Amino acid sequence: MTIAKEHKVNEQIRVRQIRLIGAEGEQIGIIDTREALTMARQQSLDLVMVSPQAIPPVCRLLDYGRFRYEQQQNEKETRKRARAHEVKAIKFRVKIDDHDFETKAGHVRRFLLEGHKVKVTIMFRGRERTHPELGERILHRVADTLADVGTPEGMPSMMGMDMNMIMAPKAAPKRAEGVGEGTQGEAPATPAAEAATTETPAPAPA
Repeated sequence: MTIAKEHKVNEQIRVRQIRLIGAEGEQIGIIDTREALTMARQQSLDLVMVSPQAIPPVCRLLDYGRFRYEQQQNEKETRKRARAHEVKAIKFRVKIDDHDFETKAGHVRRFLLEGHKVKVTIMFRGRERTHPELGERILHRVADTLADVGTPEGMPSMMGMDMNMIMAPKAAPKRAEGVGEGTQGEAPATPAAEAATTETPAPAPA
């Protein structure tokens, strides 16, 4: 059951009757709020209103402090996942010098290593737009420079005065099972050797 971020707890609940849900999610039914508060105290729990719009309002027995802590941790994890999936953006000029290129490529590398996708944008000025090959050249250079950590998602594309390319993080290669295992110095059997061990001997002449 989803509980709202803002809710009334214990003595803040002023209605006469509520529909109560137990600590294990069991339906207890409609009871007086005073009785529900007594049950909460006996179980060292809190009475929390979870559906104030219902008639009567729905409340639940739970450890409110623990619930708030878990809710905050879940919100932090949600924000962390959202940040991990956001697309970063780095812009290059057509006439970029080598120092600026290395600096910006370093930013793209850092974002890729953090797990982000990166939109690499080439910004054209004036007549530069008539030479899209200049932008493609820079984007290919970016892809080649960062080939160890990222890979382009599709071909460069024009949008307005800009040319864009999405770089995605490259997944770490999986270690092959059995690599490096076994007796050191023991050479693997060759196909010829395997065939020799399974070859059926010819029948002796009659």
